[in-house]
Amino acid sequence: MKLGVFNPVLNDRSFEEACAYLEKHGVQMIEIGCGGFPGKKHCDPQILLHDGQQLEAFKDTLARHHLEISGLSCHGNPVHPDKETAKKFDGDLTDAILLCEKLGVSVLNTFSGCPGSDETAKKPNWVTCSWPDDFGEILKWQWEEVLIPYWKRKAAFARAHGVDKIALELHPGFCVYNTQSLLRLRRAVGPEIGANLDPSHLIWQQMDPVEVIRVLGEEGAIFHFHAKDTQIISHNCKINGVLDNTHYGDIKNRSWTFRSIGYGNDLGYWKNIISQLRVMGYDHSVSIEHEDGLMSQNEGLVKSIEALKQIIIFEAPGEMYRA
Repeated sequence: MKLGVFNPVLNDRSFEEACAYLEKHGVQMIEIGCGGFPGKKHCDPQILLHDGQQLEAFKDTLARHHLEISGLSCHGNPVHPDKETAKKFDGDLTDAILLCEKLGVSVLNTFSGCPGSDETAKKPNWVTCSWPDDFGEILKWQWEEVLIPYWKRKAAFARAHGVDKIALELHPGFCVYNTQSLLRLRRAVGPEIGANLDPSHLIWQQMDPVEVIRVLGEEGAIFHFHAKDTQIISHNCKINGVLDNTHYGDIKNRSWTFRSIGYGNDLGYWKNIISQLRVMGYDHSVSIEHEDGLMSQNEGLVKSIEALKQIIIFEAPGEMYRA
């Protein structure tokens, strides 16, 4: 495995400065946003796909700072019920796939998206309960009429351009948010669909990341991994549960909040996660995503880097000693 960082945390710097910073701190891989919610600050496909000099300069910057790309990231909602919004996210996703092809990157990180309730809807409708029956009808329409057909087309396009790993982040608010929903889409679409596994979203849903890794690993469905922790704020959780829509910035009143590695769960917890990744054969980036509202970008990132240096298994195992 290799130590990686998701670049939006460094969007206040130039790409050159960001890469130099990561090299200085011993980071080996970079996950680069190129559209959708992560933005295009360091990587604009509309430039890199059409300007050979800019593309070579981009690759040269990475090479000089000894960084590999773990994946391009274009998180958005390409099945948004507003047609213009969906078109923009879908266009970004298409450009990201083409840039992956240009750069020889096989992993594209994104969201599954979430449609509305029906053809007339204007806003997404994330269904999380099975009753009243209206919700089941919405869910059936979303999956059968929108989500599965969309991803069948997009996976075929990606496959034709050398991208065989569409890594969906299991993220509430979108149709794929847990183990079951990820595997449902994978089985309906094909092996190009897998996970960009982020334990932070599993933790607050009361899932066990080690068990999720075991199940998805058996399917060969873990394509990328985010390193981000979550702290359950127990006194608020006991009152309001985990389905919390309090603003992320109002941490003292939330039931949970994102934290830097080791500040939601101890390093023993994270060692078990890393060990299970190794058991299931994962040997790619452990990519830090910094969203800790209690730390500066620099402090949160540095603390996560130093914590992960202690627990990532970097080397292949040697031959087992036998007495």
